[in-house]
Amino acid sequence: MTFIPPRCPYPECILHRTPEDGFFCRKGSYRPKCRPHPVPRFRCNGCLRTFSRQSFRMDYRDHRPDLNPRLAALLSSGLGLRQTARLLHLSPRCLELKFRKVARHLHLLHRSLRAHARLENPSFLLDEMETFETERSTGSLTIPVVIHERSMFVIAADCGPIPPSGTMTASRRARIQAKARANGRRPNRSRQVVRRVLARAACLCQGTPQVYLGTDQKKTYPRLAREAFGKERLVLQQHSSKLPRTSRNPLFRINLTNAILRDLNGRLRRRSWLVSKKRYFLRLQLALATCYRNYQRKRFNRDHRTPGMVLGIVKEPLSWEQMLSDRQDWGRRNIDVRATA
Repeated sequence: MTFIPPRCPYPECILHRTPEDGFFCRKGSYRPKCRPHPVPRFRCNGCLRTFSRQSFRMDYRDHRPDLNPRLAALLSSGLGLRQTARLLHLSPRCLELKFRKVARHLHLLHRSLRAHARLENPSFLLDEMETFETERSTGSLTIPVVIHERSMFVIAADCGPIPPSGTMTASRRARIQAKARANGRRPNRSRQVVRRVLARAACLCQGTPQVYLGTDQKKTYPRLAREAFGKERLVLQQHSSKLPRTSRNPLFRINLTNAILRDLNGRLRRRSWLVSKKRYFLRLQLALATCYRNYQRKRFNRDHRTPGMVLGIVKEPLSWEQMLSDRQDWGRRNIDVRATA
């Protein structure tokens, strides 16, 4: 299929914001080493600058764009960065940089696709997981996850620091005190990150008369939920976290989602050396896992639909090649990757 540029790729050009028909002229093509087919080139009639099909792709200026889909598939299957680097024959540093670029793109992609969800009778489930950064005994993290209940679509997942908790041995208490003397007491950002994920869910149900939210019995949730959805339309149901974790548990679907996230992301396993040194990179891994869960993996083994298909965002599962095709850093002026599905 012949590619037609939707706009000038240079943001400072007037034809980037308001493109006109015939704003470009063709200017030959070139053959890159990383692709088997020629890449067409164009010239903008407004700013007179040249560009190519590659200017609109996520892998612009990548030396090995063919490895991006395999990288995303391996990292969403429980492997760590070093083992993925071994399988792809890349250096660990090269693999790290490529992962960050891919994950940042997928974060923007999820934000673009999520905006197409329209919920008439929204019903959400919220829960938090705990993991750590750098060191298990001192670097505790909380990961709030909010999903749409019927479709199991992951609306948002975030992470933030929390004070260490659990069994306090003398050696662990000494490490925590040494860390506090060096860097200050570890802050508790649980409320801030929960507020962020609930705000993203609230953006999908503006104008709806009633919103259902199911959580466990954590005391901070009612106030945060009222702030996000409004007291008048919120229906909050809190359930004990001590209930048997069977399919009859009201929180079964969020518990299942969290279990899937732990299973397919080595950084989230309870006993693993695939730990994130910084929570920013864990947040990137969550973006990759969210896109895989929403747009590629089936809801259940017996269901042929992905969560994104249930919500009507996509018509069929998206491959990694489709999700890693066109760049998504232009906001509303992005190319819709669903057109390639």
